[in-house]
Parts: sequence; structure tokens; C-alpha cells
Amino acid sequence: MKKIALSLILGVFALGVSSAQEIDFGVKGGVNFAKLTGDNVEDADGRTGFHVGLTGEYMFNDTFGLQGEVVYSTQGLQTEDEILGQNVEQVLKLDYINVPVLAKFYIADSGFSIDAGPQIGFLVSDKYEVNGENVDDELNAETIDLSAGGGVAYKFKEGTSLEGFNISARYMIGLSNVYKDNDTFGDDITNSNLQVSLGYKF
Repeated sequence: MKKIALSLILGVFALGVSSAQEIDFGVKGGVNFAKLTGDNVEDADGRTGFHVGLTGEYMFNDTFGLQGEVVYSTQGLQTEDEILGQNVEQVLKLDYINVPVLAKFYIADSGFSIDAGPQIGFLVSDKYEVNGENVDDELNAETIDLSAGGGVAYKFKEGTSLEGFNISARYMIGLSNVYKDNDTFGDDITNSNLQVSLGYKF
């Protein structure tokens, strides 16, 4: 699975290099409603974070194209429990550089599109905090995270005051385990993330 995802992303990168003048580059940012799913974290709350990064869209025709992104994304979970009469807040911070490659299907000339595809994430930070204090614990987070998903987007039309801007909502589901040999949260845990974004294409 990792080899397939890497091959796909490298293929899109090669397409971008050979067709750079035909790609609409842009930027995006927004809010994450991320959480982890698995047997040991079913009662945990999600972590509200952010994402920001670069985008590139290549259109094969008027209705079908590909969009690649390189996005910094803050994810994880948080819980609040009462232990021995004391409130204990735990926050797990997992930050990634995510690289999704999405097929885009535009609905006629409405500006709306349906987006779907895989994503590979590269772990850049893994922190576990208890009541605001960083816990030096060996969590053994995997450095590569695979996911897939989709969503909807709207591109404001040319000639309007918001020309160049776009908005989107996307839900990504983890395909690979976040941890390996983890005694704190367990191994059978995956990422999930709902993103709401505002973007601008140059």
C-alpha cells in the first residue's frame, strides 16, 4: 500500500514538472476536527487543530482533473477524566505533512466539484501531554500514515469579487495504524480527520 501511494504521488509530481504551465497553483488553510479511532480511544474527544499548505490543480478537460497538495496538519485527540478525585486532561498531538492526491469531478459549470483520493502523511511531531505537562513517553508513532477519503469543494466563478477563492470540506479515514508496540494507547488505532478549508488559486 505504501509503495502504491508513493508511486502515485511521484507520478503526479512528474506530471506537474512536465506540465507546470498548465497547473493552477494556490494556497489553502483551515480547521481540522481530528480524532483517533480504535478500541482504547473510543471515549476520547477529538482534537481541534489547523492545516495550511500549497495546492496544485491540473485539468484534463472541463470536468475532470487532479489536485495535489502539501499540507501541514495538526491532529490527535484529547481526553478529560477524573482519577482519584482529580481532573486529568490528556492531549495527544500528532502533526503531519500530508500529501493528498485527489481526483476532481466538476459538476458542469456550477463551480462545485466532488473530490476523492488517497493521502500519505509524514509525521513531524508526536507529543503526549498530561495537564499541560509534556510526558516523555515512548509512544512509537509510525512515521508514515496512509489514508483515503473525499469531499466537496466550490470554486468561485471568474468575474466575481471572489474570483480565485475556493472553499471545501473533506473527510479522511486512516488506512494504517498510528502506533507500533504502544502500551499507552494500543496499536490498533487509526487517524480520522474532517477538514474545512479556504483556498486561493493564483
